[in-house]
Amino acid sequence: MAAEIQPQPQARKPCLLSKIEAFQELVSAAVIIPKEDGVISLSEDRTIRVWLKRDSGQYWPSIFHTMPSSCSSMSFNPETRRLSVGMDTGSICEFILSEDYNKMTPARTYQAHQGRVTVVLFVLEMEWLLSTGQDKNFTWHCSESGQQLGTYRTTAWVSGLQFDVETRHAFVGDHSGQVTILKLEQDSGSLVTTFKGHTGNLTALCWDPVQRVLFSGSSDHSIIMWDIGGRKGTAIELQGHNDKVQGLCYASHTRQLISCSSDGSIVIWNMDVTRQETPEWLDSDSCQKCEQPFFWNFKQMWDSKKIGLRQHHCRKCGQAVCGKCSSKRSTIPLMGFEFEVRVCDSCYESITDEDRAPTATFHDSKHSIVYMHYEPTTGNLLTSGADKVIKVWTRTLWDMTPVVS
Repeated sequence: MAAEIQPQPQARKPCLLSKIEAFQELVSAAVIIPKEDGVISLSEDRTIRVWLKRDSGQYWPSIFHTMPSSCSSMSFNPETRRLSVGMDTGSICEFILSEDYNKMTPARTYQAHQGRVTVVLFVLEMEWLLSTGQDKNFTWHCSESGQQLGTYRTTAWVSGLQFDVETRHAFVGDHSGQVTILKLEQDSGSLVTTFKGHTGNLTALCWDPVQRVLFSGSSDHSIIMWDIGGRKGTAIELQGHNDKVQGLCYASHTRQLISCSSDGSIVIWNMDVTRQETPEWLDSDSCQKCEQPFFWNFKQMWDSKKIGLRQHHCRKCGQAVCGKCSSKRSTIPLMGFEFEVRVCDSCYESITDEDRAPTATFHDSKHSIVYMHYEPTTGNLLTSGADKVIKVWTRTLWDMTPVVS
């Protein structure tokens, strides 16, 4: 009898490869070193550490370097082994790591900001070092000369930064929830546009240069997929977290979005499906199903001698409805609602079991995540938590490799 091969992504569970627990303070950032089975970490105790896995299976520090102040952010380029570290003081310190990752040589220091550096991003193709700080400035430097090429003042301090090499567009997300798109040149930058869809602080950004889609995460627990390449202003909401979104990564080979939140949840979103925009909420003075007046509609209440009702909205059609006409709850995964939400009775009847099929899987990392990094060549995922522990997860968490049944 021939074996039947069936994809079973729902059966996949997180597989914890390793834990690193030797920290006295919070790990503010960490990255996986591709092809080396190693990790680089920054901690609030002012240390930069390079961890290499030994034959015992345990990670041991091959580099332990103490900085003059707390390290807040970093960018690591594996090709050049260049490590750029943002500091609490506003400066960015650059190091070159040796081939065996046992030595770290200082290369340059940039006086980039007047406050804590929030994001650092090294762009090898341009030889640019992009950075943002709590001084509300976005700057870019030439990494060859060390000179500042340009700066842009944002409305609030920046918490997310992505860059598209092909078009030289920088995506800057700030604490007001706004995303600003800038066109960068060698010595100047110009505003392209701004957009805002979150009600809370923007906490994470992720850019997919192939599909030309930008993902943003927020303290309002939501993720928005902005279709930049489509040029139609399409924005798809993804609702799958119960706490602040802390990190976003995109696995292009499987077309999956990986997100994490403060409550420790890791959500793997299947982006290889046709998703739908959530409708605009309609305005009305009375229920658009039964025509009962809402509580502010005094005239209709007086004329009909009826008590005004509270207004709700159906998440599927966007109509303004009363509680009686929207008593049902349902998931609508293709609209991004992986949790049950309010829908009107007629929309509830139209939703089939196929429509309710989940497009995301949910996993518990068992620690409150503060930072996440995805390494595409190995497919491994790293999370650091409020428990001062780094965890490295295998690709089986999101890999939809067929299994034999």
